[in-house]
Amino acid sequence: MPKKIQTLSLALAGAGLVGKWHAAACEAVGSVELRWVVDPSEAGRSFAESSGLDWYPSLPSLFAEERPDGVIIATPNQVHLENGLDCIEAACPALIEKPIAPTTSEAARLVRAAMTKGVTLLVGHHRRHNPLVRQAKSIIDEGRLGRIVTVQGSCWLLKPDDYFAQDWRKRSGGGPVLVNAIHDLDLLRHLCGEILAVQAQVSSNLRAGDNEDSAVVLLSFRSGAIGSFSVSDCVAAPWSWELTAAENPAYPATTESCYLIGGTKASLSIPDNRLWSHGPGGHWKTAIQASAFPGSRGDPLVAQVAHFAAVIRGEELPLVTGVEATRSLAVVEAILMSAKTGHQEAVLVPEFPLDQANTLRSAE
Repeated sequence: MPKKIQTLSLALAGAGLVGKWHAAACEAVGSVELRWVVDPSEAGRSFAESSGLDWYPSLPSLFAEERPDGVIIATPNQVHLENGLDCIEAACPALIEKPIAPTTSEAARLVRAAMTKGVTLLVGHHRRHNPLVRQAKSIIDEGRLGRIVTVQGSCWLLKPDDYFAQDWRKRSGGGPVLVNAIHDLDLLRHLCGEILAVQAQVSSNLRAGDNEDSAVVLLSFRSGAIGSFSVSDCVAAPWSWELTAAENPAYPATTESCYLIGGTKASLSIPDNRLWSHGPGGHWKTAIQASAFPGSRGDPLVAQVAHFAAVIRGEELPLVTGVEATRSLAVVEAILMSAKTGHQEAVLVPEFPLDQANTLRSAE
């Protein structure tokens, strides 16, 4: 008889928009049970009651009475450090929604604490769990593009005014570079290798608050490839992961792509995963053709929760560790610094104990 999979009991910290997405993902994973909601707001308490879940105002109050198998942290960015440390102190595995923390110094503090205590820490760069991303990475890793020369990406969104009703979205750390582009930059690192330096320009002309509304970035990769990426949350356009990947039904799907990766043999558009090439020995006067790779689609948040459960059980290695998420955060930090200085900035990643960082490397 097949071995029965242990059902894990999870808690959700943060019952806002993203937290509710995580709650729905938990419902779709048969091997986990969401039992607790941690959120100090009346809206959070109401969500818990309407969902038949136990409510707590804080993680310390939860841990004082309960022992969850894991916690999903979907609270505002500014309290990820505090919430993550609460889980580490309780020796409870945590899946922290991206970004792991507002700054790399805070991220490093969190990761080192998890390493010291031996607590599992995953970060919610959920797009890596998308089957289309896995397929694109396979195409690249097989060498079909040849040597990657250049990369182009965009995240152009039109956020409504009511999106900014929550105060944290108007404060430092709530702009589209840290909230949105970090996903894209994490994927570009995942697909094309480490980003060593950036040069950026930001604009905040259209909306009051502490944050940028648009940014354009030049990227220098360790491989020698160069690229560009732009993000804006006040542009009506179809070129964003949200609208091209069709992974969330809340966003109307388009048939466009948002990333172009150019190589010496072929180029790849993502997420439609069309491979463009002139054929063997071809050049620009030879007809160029596209090979389609129709991949399977699935909800990456559901896959991420299932992966979190498998990691807790010891069945899988983490796909996105705290160390890996800190590397992506370091790219964002360099972008914001470059926008201030007007100069190219190196991507500075905090140092971690080598043996533990290697042990906790992301699964390929």
